[in-house]
Amino acid sequence: MTLNGWAQIALVLGIAVLAAVPVGRWLAAIAQGRLGFLARFDRGVLRAAGIDGAGQGWQRYLLAMLAFNAAGLVLLYLILRLQGVLPLNPQGFDGVPPFLAFNTAVSFVTNTNWQAYSGEVAMSHFSQMAGLAVQNFLSAATGIALAFAVMRAFAQGSLRELGNFWADATRVTLYVLLPGAVLAGFAFIAMGVPQTLDAGVTAATLGGGEQTIPLGPVGLQLAIKHLGTNGGGFFGVNSLHPFEGPSALATALQIILQILIPFGLCLTFGRVVGDRRQGQALLAVMVGFVLVATLGIYAAEAGGNPLHLAAGVAPELGNMEGKDVRFGQALAALFTATTTGASCGAVNAMLDSFTPLGGMIPLFLIQLGEVVPGGVGSGLYGMLVFALLSVFVAGLMVGRTPEYLGKKVQAREIKLAMLAVLVLPAVILGFAAVALNIGTGISSLAAAGPHGLTEMLYAYTSAAGNNGSAFGGLTADTPWLNVTLGIAMMLGRFAYVIPVLAIAGSIAAKPRTPEGPGTLPTHGPLFAGLLAGVILILGGLQYLPALALGPIAEHFSMLAGTTF
Repeated sequence: MTLNGWAQIALVLGIAVLAAVPVGRWLAAIAQGRLGFLARFDRGVLRAAGIDGAGQGWQRYLLAMLAFNAAGLVLLYLILRLQGVLPLNPQGFDGVPPFLAFNTAVSFVTNTNWQAYSGEVAMSHFSQMAGLAVQNFLSAATGIALAFAVMRAFAQGSLRELGNFWADATRVTLYVLLPGAVLAGFAFIAMGVPQTLDAGVTAATLGGGEQTIPLGPVGLQLAIKHLGTNGGGFFGVNSLHPFEGPSALATALQIILQILIPFGLCLTFGRVVGDRRQGQALLAVMVGFVLVATLGIYAAEAGGNPLHLAAGVAPELGNMEGKDVRFGQALAALFTATTTGASCGAVNAMLDSFTPLGGMIPLFLIQLGEVVPGGVGSGLYGMLVFALLSVFVAGLMVGRTPEYLGKKVQAREIKLAMLAVLVLPAVILGFAAVALNIGTGISSLAAAGPHGLTEMLYAYTSAAGNNGSAFGGLTADTPWLNVTLGIAMMLGRFAYVIPVLAIAGSIAAKPRTPEGPGTLPTHGPLFAGLLAGVILILGGLQYLPALALGPIAEHFSMLAGTTF
């Protein structure tokens, strides 16, 4: 590790936190319907779309969200299957096979963006733009709309409605995601990212031959890929491709974008509930986890592999395998910590080539529940689930009925919160256990021993956590993995959000009472520390046996001179 590396990390993370302040303020205005000069335009858009804006209880809000995403899933599946006869297909690609089309459609609708294909050799421009990029906007808008609904539940007392899903999703798309993606997209294009409808160009190689270099509408898709914490790359190697990551400045912008809205939503929450300190406490926990994770990854990769050192590799190089030499380990560490912590899944380094502990940290960040900082929207409402569990634990310690923001937290809310928290480990560990015990699953692994176990564990963790990153050694395009990973993605997205909205409906109906002398303050460092501890214990320790058999065992094997 170097001082220059830490300076880069501090600069990029500091800019992201500062930029989150105006973003959080604007998101709060949208959540509260304070649109200013856009109000007349907004009324016209909603009227033209047939949205009356009437409030919805949590059940109607949930049904609207599910119907919206089901329609998107069917439409995207048809686009992928019919790709061969649809326009904007200069490469002449055939339709995507059924199992892969199912997996990909589910992936992009759930904001996972798991890719069992390489976009430049499988997807037409029409599929990329009208299919995948559109869902990048809509899945992100869904997450932010759900976060708005949960915020409103804590903002006032005795509410029967959480807002209107159709209005929320429309406003988020028009006033946040679309302008943000256009601005960032043009910035990327100015940095050298391609934006064209051409299929590619032919270049002469040094050996006298020819090479076709794929091109396409990369720049604008790259922007929403990060801003919406989607992560699906236009190219198979994602941001490690020089067209998606043309410079250190472009990489820094990608890092900022993928944590900008998750950070900003914490501050939005503070504004909506009328106490900015509440949002600042949540933000402090998120930033703290990102810093610690970055430190761990940076230290592991800078320390390198002792087998390489024994073979005469310069110790100052550390482990550079799978990383871009233009950016080094510092930006790779920060990018990895933020993309896995933020449910983005984009990569600028190959995780399969990390040291065992360096690869374990991003895996563990996803397993925590994608709340540090989590995806757009999903990170905030996931964090609030842990906040309820934290005040419940604190209430048990002092013998008081727990409260959060003036709302009493009772048995119903805690049961629903635990149901939400248990969805991920049940899906991750259940599917991974089955896959590691059948021939179809074992045959997809490129490595034996603990590294192979980590490859499979990471796949189901990434799918259920709606992250989308992967250990590249796994051959994922098989019927078994396409189907089971698709199911894991749907459960990780929708089976989680159902109890969360039920909690919001229950909390909204309760009166909001003023704080008393025995109320636990939830805006200071004491609560932030308690919240971080609950996240680690409830979100992480249930995976410790699997991690011990995978990356931890591989680490000690590496120290003993064995690799896999």
